[in-house]
Amino acid sequence: MADTQTPVGLLRSGQAQGDWALDPAGTTVEFGVRHFWRLITVRGSFEQVEGSGTVGPDGSVSGQLTIRADSLNTRNKQRDKHLRSADFFDAEHHPDAVLTVTSAAPAGDDELTVAGTLAIAGHTQPVTFTARAEPDGEGAVTLRAELTLDRTAFGMTWGPLGMTAAEAAVTVKARFTRV
Repeated sequence: MADTQTPVGLLRSGQAQGDWALDPAGTTVEFGVRHFWRLITVRGSFEQVEGSGTVGPDGSVSGQLTIRADSLNTRNKQRDKHLRSADFFDAEHHPDAVLTVTSAAPAGDDELTVAGTLAIAGHTQPVTFTARAEPDGEGAVTLRAELTLDRTAFGMTWGPLGMTAAEAAVTVKARFTRV
């Protein structure tokens, strides 16, 4: 019998069925990239995120997280302008980075194995990662995930003299409420 007190238990039991909306105020998307020959880490966040999810009667999960590329903030205006340029996010031509979730299967009492695609700067790549699910009040759940992305797979190859690592560490805390 499924533990219906946990988000994964609710998913397994079918009680999570329905539509879910992302709570932007309870959501953070942060990143870090090693720079200056990996001696420092440039950190930043995205300030505008929206999304939704659907859980089917069979526990199937689908959803989408849309991140405004021009909302990135590293606390350095000149660097932010460069990151929004065609060297990186190309926010003028590709204003959104979009994570499309095609499945999320229980992988333990509080973990989900999530699969889908990530589209950034006109490039789409498959992604798979583990998300930790936490109850967050009545009718709400928070998913936490850490991903390591190869930024060059998204056309972000700029980095003079090999100063910038190809890997970007991304941390997502996404709070969803039942609609």
